[in-house]
Amino acid sequence: MSDKFALQAQKRESAGKGIARALRRDGRIPAVIYGDKKEPVMISLNMNDANVEYYRGHMFTSLCDLDVDGDKALVLARDVQLHPVTDVVEHIDFLRVTKKTKIAVNIPVQFINEDKCPGLTEKGILSVIRFEVEVNCSATSIPEALEVNVEGKSIGDSIKVSDAILPEGVTPVIDDRDFTIATIDAPKTAEQEEADIEAADASDGTEEPEAEAAEEGSEAE
Repeated sequence: MSDKFALQAQKRESAGKGIARALRRDGRIPAVIYGDKKEPVMISLNMNDANVEYYRGHMFTSLCDLDVDGDKALVLARDVQLHPVTDVVEHIDFLRVTKKTKIAVNIPVQFINEDKCPGLTEKGILSVIRFEVEVNCSATSIPEALEVNVEGKSIGDSIKVSDAILPEGVTPVIDDRDFTIATIDAPKTAEQEEADIEAADASDGTEEPEAEAAEEGSEAE
């Protein structure tokens, strides 16, 4: 389970675009707490504190000790709205959680035993298809990462979800097939690498005139 973090919040009585804009002008953002069969509570958070925690990249997998005017709540962020241009956090939905709360959450994949993987020691390429896997688990026992064992895998092999080491109580949301997480591909030859470079150069060459033409057209307007 990832480490918890803490935030301070204040209750707010009203909602709406005008209220949200006023909060943001004051350096705060609107948020809401819901779940656990209780009434939703509208709150506001310090904008800087919320952005710091969001951009640490753990907000959806780490529990938060939320202090709302002195009342403590254990919550998990379930939705974050960002400004479409600046990517500044504008609103957060928090779910109240207990040991009984079950959720679906995306967990990053971490490959282990790469030194015991013949395909990689033979210069094969680990091509990752899924960097995250959605799992069902307890909200208070979210794994930091899903360890996937590549020991014994050779070039041409697929690495499946069955190769993942699932902690107790954790199951994949997709449970009707043994889906692929990564493959071990053969290393590229010098000719293939040269062909890729030539293809990339050719693509760059065809895109530039189009871009210039578009710029000329916009200037004419």
